[in-house]
Amino acid sequence: MVAAADRPAPEPGAQTSTAAGFTELPVLRGERIWGFWQFTSVNVGLAIATWAFLTGGTIALFAGVKTAIVATVIGNLVGAGLVAITTCLPSAKYGVEQYTSLRTVFGVNGVRALIVVMMPLASAGWNAVLAVMFGRAVTNVLNAVLGTTFDPNGPMVIAMSLLALVVAWLTLVRGPVSIAWINKIVAPVLAVMTVVMLIMILTGHSWSELSAAQPIAAFADEKLNFAVALELSFATGFSWWTIMGNLARLTTSQRAAFWPNLIGIFLASVVAGVVGTFAALVLGEVDPTVWMVPLGGVALGALALLFIAFANVTSMVSQTYSGALAIIRAGGSRVRGIPWPLFAALLLAPSAIVVFWPAALYDNFFKFVAWIGLVMAPLTAVYLVDYHLLRRRRLSMRDLYLPEGVSRYSFWWGVNPAAFIAVGAGAITYYLLLNPVTFESVPMFRYTTASLPAFAVTAVTYAALTVAWVRRAGKGGYREIPVPEPVLRQAPAELEEIP
Repeated sequence: MVAAADRPAPEPGAQTSTAAGFTELPVLRGERIWGFWQFTSVNVGLAIATWAFLTGGTIALFAGVKTAIVATVIGNLVGAGLVAITTCLPSAKYGVEQYTSLRTVFGVNGVRALIVVMMPLASAGWNAVLAVMFGRAVTNVLNAVLGTTFDPNGPMVIAMSLLALVVAWLTLVRGPVSIAWINKIVAPVLAVMTVVMLIMILTGHSWSELSAAQPIAAFADEKLNFAVALELSFATGFSWWTIMGNLARLTTSQRAAFWPNLIGIFLASVVAGVVGTFAALVLGEVDPTVWMVPLGGVALGALALLFIAFANVTSMVSQTYSGALAIIRAGGSRVRGIPWPLFAALLLAPSAIVVFWPAALYDNFFKFVAWIGLVMAPLTAVYLVDYHLLRRRRLSMRDLYLPEGVSRYSFWWGVNPAAFIAVGAGAITYYLLLNPVTFESVPMFRYTTASLPAFAVTAVTYAALTVAWVRRAGKGGYREIPVPEPVLRQAPAELEEIP
């Protein structure tokens, strides 16, 4: 806990808007806007996104119905659960923005480097996947309604993918105001679509027929197929690391931040993913833009595809805007000086290049997900060990905002090398077990997957380096943080603490 009197004054140029969600400063209890059910609704809307169907279809490459269900449930529960414990609890307790609290792990300059490198690459990958899905959805609607035969990787798909990015850019230029009410429409309709598709599959195909459906492109080794399906689910769960802390800071309690993840991010993702798996197995198509018309007929399938195309644009805008805020906050005055329209275009430009080869990323989605696991599992590990084990869930808010050399969270030139070494060790461990480029694996992968060993190696390496090196060097502030009791007693009740 931290006294309100210790809440830091705004830095020069810091955002001080009354809209708590857009400030770097800790969000006070009275400024929190999401209780248990509100945050559950937000998480359900995030989880039932169009990429959930593609993820489920991808698992159908390697697993049948029963194996896919088990792998999807276990993988998402572990991945999403660890991310919730790691990112949601500290942000909800202190109301602090995730990439601000990460200064305790990587150092102030280390966080800047992490954001500047990671955010554009992650955003480029996800936006390219969504843009190509938009292009294929529109193309398949034209093929179904007009009887055309546009190629799924041809010029029409490329043109529609570029159109999706242009529409996303135009929306970003106008600002994020319209996204909130658009998502209020998108999330419920996606939820209804998911239930309708599940009912259609279950009424059109018996359970015995579903159980007998064979994986689309499985390996000969059943243990390997299960390990791959489980790994893809782990990586999907870990992929939420980038945004969940920033959302959880607006919740009214740690309980309201954690459990909605298991209802929304975990349960809703599992349901949508299983629908994608069922459809892919019975129709033999991984791509949801391909199987929706055969599943729902021309009218319903075309309507669903058009809505998915629309939903993809809103997803691109939401994640690009979130990434933009992180980069602007980390980049300082040089980044803030770039005109917003140009900055938005720069963020979308890498995706615009990738979509000229639609199949390169979209048809290798499982490899892209593996790269996500390679990065996000180690990042989750260092944050969890630092906050829960080494700092015993205690942070000094004032020191989070003090400059390098003054803050207790100072390292070497604003960088904690132990964190980067540990993340690198975890990433190498992952790569040695499962090569995301070739998707070749070693025998051990069948029993361990890649994300869990990467997580464990990162955690052990980071704890050992911190205790043996960083703490002995007097860096990082790894001491018990005293609670200023007299100040707490004198503070007004409504501002007494930031829980």
